Amino acid sequence: MKALRFDRFGSLDALQLVETPTPTHASGEVLVRVHAAGLNPSDVKNVLGRFPYTTLPRIPGRDVAGEVVQGPGGLLGARVWASGREPGFLRDGTHAQYVTLPADGVTRLPENLSFAEAAAVPVPYVTALEALDRSLVGPGTPTVIIGFGAVGSAAYALALARGARASVAVRRAEQAAALRERGADAFVFAEREDFTAQVRDRFADGAEAIFDTSGFHLPATIPALAAGGRTAVIAAPPDGHERVPVLDLYRRGGTLIGVNSLLHDTVRTAGALRTLAGLFESGGLRVPAGIVERPLLEGQEAYRDVADGATAKVVLTPWN
Repeated sequence: MKALRFDRFGSLDALQLVETPTPTHASGEVLVRVHAAGLNPSDVKNVLGRFPYTTLPRIPGRDVAGEVVQGPGGLLGARVWASGREPGFLRDGTHAQYVTLPADGVTRLPENLSFAEAAAVPVPYVTALEALDRSLVGPGTPTVIIGFGAVGSAAYALALARGARASVAVRRAEQAAALRERGADAFVFAEREDFTAQVRDRFADGAEAIFDTSGFHLPATIPALAAGGRTAVIAAPPDGHERVPVLDLYRRGGTLIGVNSLLHDTVRTAGALRTLAGLFESGGLRVPAGIVERPLLEGQEAYRDVADGATAKVVLTPWN
């Protein structure tokens, strides 16, 4: 089969398209024919050596949508999707024509999503789902999402599906204008004080939940929290550190929540994907849009585009 593989860390030059034997599934596993595989920033960071538990050589890729071609009879021929902490890190991943996965780690695709649409969902939506769950976002919850990349847009969609009072904070005026044209409550901010004022213009007592998807605005979120409010984060500045106004945090009774989808294996992630499947099939979530499909042959170039900050969601299609 064809697969992307790397045998050293530190450069995307290490990522090569190779011919390698089709993997053999073990007992309790399935062999999935990959129809589409999401490409996430964490996949890029994996090749660059940011995850010390990754062993080499390795086929990267966390997300997959495909068809079970070998495994337990009840799953044969099923259209499935999967994600989790093992593929691409602890075992060969999804940026290939076939992948083996635990049978309990795959679950059926939403009926109204294509393979490419489904492959764009797992990491962004599972991450957003955990952030909202742990931030106690429900009907009427005053919620602010910072950033509108793959995770931010997923979080906004999920917040609306729950009936939350949700706003989006971005740094560029043109992005805010585009979001407002789509019916979103979006605002632009430049400084910490500006962020607090914008939030309190919308929610007089502050936001009960703030989700910073950017990794750069944690200190700004604390003064904008309501009493007992929660800030969730999924990223950090390059040096991994940030100064937090702790006095303000504890006086508000606030909570900081770290969200890391790589803490969850494929079996646990399958539960989140079942929840998301129900939301897509019921119409609670819209079908993902803005997906760019790239053939596996252009894998290294696609990785470079994501590394350079491509805003569109990239999906690799191994059989093109």
